[in-house]
Amino acid sequence: MEQRNLHLTRRTCLGAALAAAFGALPLAATAQSGTVKFILPNATGSGVDAITRSAAPALGRALNASVVVENQPGAGGVLGLQSLARSAPDGNTLSVVSNNVVIFPSVLKSLPFDMPGDFTPIAVVGSTPMVLVVNPTKVPATNSREFIALLKSKPGAYNFASGGNGTILHLATELYLEAAGATAKHIPYKGVGPMVTDLIGGQVDFGTVALPSVQQHIKSGALRVLGVLAPQRTPAAADVPTMAEQGLPNFSVEAWFAVIGPKGMSAAAVKKAHDAVVAAFNDPVVKETMAKQGNTINIGTPEQAQAAFRSELAKYAALVKKVGLEPQ
Repeated sequence: MEQRNLHLTRRTCLGAALAAAFGALPLAATAQSGTVKFILPNATGSGVDAITRSAAPALGRALNASVVVENQPGAGGVLGLQSLARSAPDGNTLSVVSNNVVIFPSVLKSLPFDMPGDFTPIAVVGSTPMVLVVNPTKVPATNSREFIALLKSKPGAYNFASGGNGTILHLATELYLEAAGATAKHIPYKGVGPMVTDLIGGQVDFGTVALPSVQQHIKSGALRVLGVLAPQRTPAAADVPTMAEQGLPNFSVEAWFAVIGPKGMSAAAVKKAHDAVVAAFNDPVVKETMAKQGNTINIGTPEQAQAAFRSELAKYAALVKKVGLEPQ
């Protein structure tokens, strides 16, 4: 009997000690609440992919969950968005998207979802600079003025890549060509990664890309940057002039990124996700990484995100009409 009581006493003391030790730790250190999956309707190597993976550890801490980033490219991003739309609205499946999502309704004849009706916009997080890059062995031009002259001297002789029909990368290049009064052949790819690979390999001549996805290739000389499409120069590439500085007055095309979830998320789930986004992108390490990538962070409210999605839908519908892109 005494031995049994002694055993129980030791076990009780050990349990109490463990409880006290773990009780003194913050919640995040004791146990995570589960897994939150971020579906990216983009291939690896895209600007959105770089942004999401950079912020994932901080998002996990803010959500007190294990964060999984899952790339689901295809049809320019439609497949990944369809998967998100079909997910449970419990806050455990979210997505980081680019402004591709508000362009699709204007360039695709049919979509397996309604934008934004089948989604819950949580926050427009910020913007990322886009740059026009060329393969230096295929294109001798060193700036936008020279490139426009080259395009005009050989109409239709050059081709450009994009991450898919109707993506912001496709539309941005079409707008550039329209402003320049030049033409080139469009070669759509199934994602930014394959597009950049073929740009470097010389299978295609030029393209518009998010700066974070090609910074290393510009530094190595594998690609040559001719200009930034943002209204102002970016500190991450301060020596690269804007297109407006190079003879295209008022020309700018910006890429923004946002966090969304499936339709029907509760107010509590939206608040939890929004609070996590704010915390993650205010994390010092994430802020430093965003600055190095050239991203500008300016997080809006869920209400502002709802309004922005609707106004951007109208804006891009007008731009698509301007350049004469036919729905496919």
